[in-house]
Amino acid sequence: MIIKVPKRLDIDGDAALREAVDRIAIANKLTRTRRNFLRGSLTLGGLSMLTGCMLDDNASVEAALTSISRVNDKVQGFLFDPNRLAPTYPESMITRPFPFNAYYGEDEVRVVAEDGYRLEVAGMVADKRKWSLSELRAMPQADQVTRHICVEGWSAIGKWGGVPFASFLKRVGADTSAKYVGFKCADDYFTSIDMPTALHPQTLLALTYDGQVLPPKYGFPMKLRMPTKLGYKNPKHIQAIFVTNTYPGGYWEDQGYNWFGGS
Repeated sequence: MIIKVPKRLDIDGDAALREAVDRIAIANKLTRTRRNFLRGSLTLGGLSMLTGCMLDDNASVEAALTSISRVNDKVQGFLFDPNRLAPTYPESMITRPFPFNAYYGEDEVRVVAEDGYRLEVAGMVADKRKWSLSELRAMPQADQVTRHICVEGWSAIGKWGGVPFASFLKRVGADTSAKYVGFKCADDYFTSIDMPTALHPQTLLALTYDGQVLPPKYGFPMKLRMPTKLGYKNPKHIQAIFVTNTYPGGYWEDQGYNWFGGS
């Protein structure tokens, strides 16, 4: 795939790249995390492309970055092996306490009442009825001790249990030829993943943590747990799941984070 961007002659490549990244950071008041993500996107295939950008046009630089990020998504999707398992660990290696992580403080954790909770299912599925927690708990369960990797640079090992997502998608008659699965959450978070990751054997609708009912700070009533993705791709407090061919974006992805988010 060839990405065409406006060109400017007689530009030193390294200097152009540095100036582009710096101007994007200043103009958009980006956080350090997002700057790292943008730089990470560039190193995955966009270095040579950015050297031809019109550096006095922030919009064109942002457009180039977005295009590069989309190419990276396709490359990561192509390289993703749906049968390759992420490493697992003995319970003796579980990180205790497991760190809290969200876009808000721990004192702002959303509390979802179990009574009356129903998981909504929509989009390209045959069975759109709502699911109670008791129905989800009655399905065959699986456990995993895997590493959570955060974009901020830390990682932690935890034990998660729940319904293999592939089994749930099969149960509701999801069209597994669709491109995306999206999630809406009680804390207004939202994200989406590719279908091959949704069908990965380690992708769980997590209902428990360390053998106990999932605590609110870890996502009660339900969290999507994917050891093949970075932490921000693992939504908590899930209220709705939908299958679609229309790109759904995500809370952080719409702010510049890489969409595929493979770890």
